[in-house]
Amino acid sequence: MSHTLPLPDFTHERVEVITGPRSGLFLAVALHSSVLGPALGGARLWTYPHWSDALGDALRLSAAMTLKNAAAGLDAGGGKSVICLPPGTTLDADRRRAAFLDLGDAVESIGGQYRTAEDVGSTTGDMLVVSERTAHVVGLPDSVGGSGEPAGPTSLGVYESLRATMERVTGSPDVAGRRITISGLGQVGSRLAVRLSVEGAELTVTDANPAKRDLAAELGAAWVPPGEEHLVTADVFVPAGIGGILTDEVIDALETRAVCGPANNPLARRDGALRLAERGILYAPDFVVNAGGVIYLDLEAKQLGTRAETMERVSQIGDTVRRVFDEAESHGVTPLAAAEELAAERLRKGRRQASSAV
Repeated sequence: MSHTLPLPDFTHERVEVITGPRSGLFLAVALHSSVLGPALGGARLWTYPHWSDALGDALRLSAAMTLKNAAAGLDAGGGKSVICLPPGTTLDADRRRAAFLDLGDAVESIGGQYRTAEDVGSTTGDMLVVSERTAHVVGLPDSVGGSGEPAGPTSLGVYESLRATMERVTGSPDVAGRRITISGLGQVGSRLAVRLSVEGAELTVTDANPAKRDLAAELGAAWVPPGEEHLVTADVFVPAGIGGILTDEVIDALETRAVCGPANNPLARRDGALRLAERGILYAPDFVVNAGGVIYLDLEAKQLGTRAETMERVSQIGDTVRRVFDEAESHGVTPLAAAEELAAERLRKGRRQASSAV
């Protein structure tokens, strides 16, 4: 079987690929950059059609984490880990524990240049298992003195980003009465939906899990089948599920004024940002919008300020989005290009400082 997605260019400092000795599962730990400091990025547990798809995901996601952490102003590089479940595989408790012990060993082998955390498919409890094999893990459960679940801070950053986006396309950040479509009701999407509902937004939602219709009913939100949400007229379309949702076909049919959401890598192709701009659809880059979780985890782990001060830092993501929009307009580029330049400038500065210290 061949992989279904092309592997990205290899620009990484180090990648560890193993078959977990306890679990028998394919694991990849990708360290993309440590220019700004030890990398930080979560551990994804997901089903992939082939191990090379899992490797490609780790490479793409770790590179995105470099951009995310740099644009967020963190002294942290980019990395990601992936545990690959073959199609049809369901883990029992023992094999799940084995998988995360294997991950802990793989993270430890990087020598402190990569710190992991929970991500799609993993939990703070899984990170507690990882911590049995390495100290280079953040986001442990509250019950053991850890920082806990980062979905709340991520959701706050998305909310502030959405307000900044709404302000740019409507003249006001207020969401009351605005039509907002959320594609994906996971940890972050669900929190965002609840908050927007309370504030009077007109919500349309969907999720691959039909049980999420119960939440839609509780919120008074319209439900549409997955794959049709982009056809609903909206002020803002919020991709909050899997990446790659914004294909050329979806962008061409998208009925919205703006896109702003927490999904990693929502653009199926990078030039999708230009395609959105040509249609007059404002795009808030994902790695800026969804940085609340890593800001929270990094600052909490380093004990840089109180919890309230950390959450205030997260809320400032909206100001970063506004800056990105301003830079894009000023230089005649897409917001994605402007956000990438924001991250690139910090990385260039980090490299200069590293070179001068040698």
